[in-house]
Amino acid sequence: MMQKLLKHLFSRVVVFGLAIIIQLAILVAVIWKFSSYFVLFYAACAIASLAAVLIIVNSRSNPAYKIAWIIPIMLFPIFGGLFYLMFGGNKSSAKNKRKMQVIGSKVRAALYQEEVVFHQLEQEDQAAANQARYIYDYSYCPVYARTISHYLTPGEVKFEYLLEELKKAERYIFLEYFIIEEGKMWNTVLDILAEKAQQGVDVRVIYDDVGCLLKLPYGYDRKLESMGIKCRVFNPFRPVLSVRMNNRDHRKIAVIDGHTAITGGINLADEYINEVNRYGHWKDSSIIIHGDAAWSLTVMFLSLWDWLSGIKEDYEEFKPLPHYAGQFNTDGYVQPFTDSPFDDESVSQSVFLNMLGEAKHYVYINTPYLILDNEMTTALCLAAKRGVDVRIVTPYIGDHWFVHAVTRSNYEVLIEAGVHIYEYTPGFMHAKTFVVDDLFAVVGTINLDYRSLYLHFECGVWLFKTQSVLEIKEDYLKTLAVSRQITLSECQNVKWYRKLGRSILRLFAPLM
Repeated sequence: MMQKLLKHLFSRVVVFGLAIIIQLAILVAVIWKFSSYFVLFYAACAIASLAAVLIIVNSRSNPAYKIAWIIPIMLFPIFGGLFYLMFGGNKSSAKNKRKMQVIGSKVRAALYQEEVVFHQLEQEDQAAANQARYIYDYSYCPVYARTISHYLTPGEVKFEYLLEELKKAERYIFLEYFIIEEGKMWNTVLDILAEKAQQGVDVRVIYDDVGCLLKLPYGYDRKLESMGIKCRVFNPFRPVLSVRMNNRDHRKIAVIDGHTAITGGINLADEYINEVNRYGHWKDSSIIIHGDAAWSLTVMFLSLWDWLSGIKEDYEEFKPLPHYAGQFNTDGYVQPFTDSPFDDESVSQSVFLNMLGEAKHYVYINTPYLILDNEMTTALCLAAKRGVDVRIVTPYIGDHWFVHAVTRSNYEVLIEAGVHIYEYTPGFMHAKTFVVDDLFAVVGTINLDYRSLYLHFECGVWLFKTQSVLEIKEDYLKTLAVSRQITLSECQNVKWYRKLGRSILRLFAPLM
């Protein structure tokens, strides 16, 4: 017991967290002391707060994010303005922007739109072509035919498919995940990776440091390197106050030889395959694609690898071998896309808003978090008000109580407009899917919250007239059968102190 306690007390989380708290306390003390003794400093702080408010009001940030910052600045003018100017922005440095431009040009060169495919899509459905054009223009990812997609749910099914595909790898395996945790799932995958690396397969792994902070030991990348597996850690957690810690790599990508790829909500940890039961049954989803569209996810991985390692590789060397081209038939249209917090374009949100605007019959949504801004709330409500059957499934058991409270605080306004809200009673809903009118769907890593839509690196796959669209709908209807519909009276009869708490949490939701 004592050893466990000491291990916890001297863990990286506790030590680094304590260092940040000390820095914050010193900063507050210095500001307070200076403002007490120096009138000019107090005036400078007040001017800084006014400047911060003007910057916030005139910025392109989400209105809810603006309000979440303006309120504390007004309440604490001595600290608020300085804190925003130091930590509130989300802009990349000039050096990083130049680096991104170089990598972006490589991505655009590697991912070009095949005109024949786009013109075919235009002839079939102009609205779908408009959506595909937007995704290509703002995430550089083209729409593909010659691709087969298959919906994978729950995590146990994705696990089986992943192991099967990893064993087939001949040239390379690329894995990029927000969370990796030692256990049955990761250890089984790792055994295959190590074996493939010994066979000469190029095996690479990227994991997010904050996502794995409590999951992997410090320096785990060195362990992988010693096994012949190349590894990079995204945005390592440092014991310093920095806005950069907000930006995480929330993507989940597995690529095998450039012709097969898997993405979705499922990380490489045992709770995702229900080997560990923390919040009841864990419901999750992924999409596997075989064919041309897997190349976009390959380039996504390589571009981040470029960013992290500084190695300038020729992406064309990783193209699928020519003999694979004829193996995959066309099953509708498939368009993987990525979303970056540094490009001032909320691609994921725009895709979702467009799908809501185009819906004629139904929109079925799975999401673990329902932390909405005004634009998304308005779009959901308008779709329901014009007669579209809008349904949203969220968890019955939340993984974070305060986030779950904010999710539930959004129910009432949606239900009043005619949106049907359900909670997945067996446990935790972690799937992130949209399906519309038996025609369109998105499966990806994107939560309906501020962090996913504005702060994280994310990815998804937009689907049009594929068999997987119908698979997603079929699974959704099965999910509804084991979910409980939330009524308006339930929302209105919540105790006053719970309503007050949820209102406060909702106000600061963009900063969570």
